[in-house]
Amino acid sequence: MTLLAVRNLSVTYPTRTGLIEAVRGISFDLGRERLGIVGESGSGKSQTGRAVMGLTPKPGIVRADAMTFSGVDLLNAGPADWRTLRGSRMAMILQDPKFSLNPVMTIGRQITETLRQHEKVTKKEARQRALAMLEAVQIRDPERLFGLYPHEVSGGMGQRAMIAMMLVCGPELLIADEPTSALDVTVQLEVLGILDRLVRDTGMGLIFISHDLRLVSSFCDRVIVMYAGRIVEELATADLSHARHPYTRGLLDCTPKIGEDRHPLPVLERRKEWAA
Repeated sequence: MTLLAVRNLSVTYPTRTGLIEAVRGISFDLGRERLGIVGESGSGKSQTGRAVMGLTPKPGIVRADAMTFSGVDLLNAGPADWRTLRGSRMAMILQDPKFSLNPVMTIGRQITETLRQHEKVTKKEARQRALAMLEAVQIRDPERLFGLYPHEVSGGMGQRAMIAMMLVCGPELLIADEPTSALDVTVQLEVLGILDRLVRDTGMGLIFISHDLRLVSSFCDRVIVMYAGRIVEELATADLSHARHPYTRGLLDCTPKIGEDRHPLPVLERRKEWAA
């Protein structure tokens, strides 16, 4: 079953010197699965996620032949539609909690506000669910974190609080933009385990945006490789070792391999025609 369908999506930004094409005519489908989008910085990964969520900042221009989520036409959704969708049925985890969390509200209040905005629950019920979600993302003392402000926690703690906030309403679609970038390796695996269980147990669709091809290959079902705003290759992660595009092969070759003597180090190849 297709949860999200995107056809010929483009995101452009007008400048004094002309249009900057951040995303250029990409198409993909998402079912109730884990889809990875990989590529280097500037390839259009995050811009794709923001466009799907209706979060492209002005003066950005989003165009597409079609973009639908569970039967909802996202291209023609109004402000009221987006307020209903975001946070409840669709959610996006941004990669830097310093810019995602409100600095003048406690973490607990921000999570419960999300719940009470979309569901009819009491303050007590909202608090209990928020604490349970904080515990689910491996917060050892959720009661303490509940009353802290974002500047009082580490980057890793803030990232997990942000993940808890996005997951507390049980969305059908989750876009995770580098959700584990601020976490150490052990906590990273725990958070990925949480996301994996949600996809498996609730049938949620997940778009996992990352520059880490190794991480995506071990976690996702399918992978889209982007370069200069375009999709250059799409394949099952099980078939990554058989990737054909030179850019995908280059990303794979840049992955460190323990026990191998790699001299000279591989250089990522870029061809002008890929960006044309």
